[in-house]
Amino acid sequence: MTPRQWEQLLAVLGGGQVDPLPAGFLVDSPWLPKWAGLSLLDYFASETRWLEANLKAVREFPDLLFLPGFWSEFGMCSEPSAFGSRPVWHEDDFPFAEATLASAAAIASMPRPDPREHGLAPLLLRRLVHLRPRIEEAGHRIRFATSRGPLNVAAFLMGTTEFMVLLKTEPAAAHDLLGRVTDYVVDWLKLQASTIDTIGGVLILDDLVGFLGPADCEAFAVPYLKRVFGALDVPVRFFHNDAEGRVCAPHLAGLGVNLFNFSFRHSLPEMRKLAGGKVTLLGNIPTRDVMASGTPEDVARAVRSALEGVEDRTRLILSCGGGMPPGVSSENIRAFAEAARVSPERIKS
Repeated sequence: MTPRQWEQLLAVLGGGQVDPLPAGFLVDSPWLPKWAGLSLLDYFASETRWLEANLKAVREFPDLLFLPGFWSEFGMCSEPSAFGSRPVWHEDDFPFAEATLASAAAIASMPRPDPREHGLAPLLLRRLVHLRPRIEEAGHRIRFATSRGPLNVAAFLMGTTEFMVLLKTEPAAAHDLLGRVTDYVVDWLKLQASTIDTIGGVLILDDLVGFLGPADCEAFAVPYLKRVFGALDVPVRFFHNDAEGRVCAPHLAGLGVNLFNFSFRHSLPEMRKLAGGKVTLLGNIPTRDVMASGTPEDVARAVRSALEGVEDRTRLILSCGGGMPPGVSSENIRAFAEAARVSPERIKS
């Protein structure tokens, strides 16, 4: 993210009127490697190829916000690996983190991992340290500390079904597990921020929050997310949950979240009502069926449709209803960017 883009993001989060309407995407390994002509394994394995892919994207689309920008990650294996989860790698498919907890009884003996030493975190951070000079030579800065959220990591360690059952059958054990994972996530965020002094934001991704009902969200998500988002004193607190977003939206402001990426199944006016006026919305056209599989005309039409009924265009960044999906073409991205530049008068007509 360039300094100008960072200032633009802060202006949007502060409620300023930004014209044209900002557009951007949550970008990581599901989209970037194949778009850049790489296998997933080569993208993860090579610092040089990782950097070249990220530079290619920001140079080809200089007016779009790519969030978090230069994201050092190994897919869903990044955080679970610290707890001993074995990453399973594939040449051209997403890596998978194997479960480590055979039962609730195993939670009590879990060691507390150190992100400086355990799992993949040291490699992720060292990649940014190695390549930071070249990123900055290109006019960009590393702005975000990133992590999957406590529920997301816990579900990989135990298995999603097993973890969801645990919430209902052994809530004390579930809280123990979530507390341990949260300790690690907080340590990991703090390590990133203390290592890279340009960081001014935090990104947490946790779709498992959207699997909960209202009472379970308050019990098992809110306390731990509050700790995570309070770990760093930064102006940008970005939350991604593109599962059911209505359950968490009313809590976002209280968690300190001021940027929210959510499912395209929730309209912008609906999410504005639920999240309140202080949370910037990042969305909201269909990911797979339009952004990836549609034509450029379909994309432009979806952007216009998403803006129907949106009277207040502040605290809004046009995007997908979720992260950038695999298979999105440059033509569709250009169509999105052009549609986002349409004036309010033309949108209303």
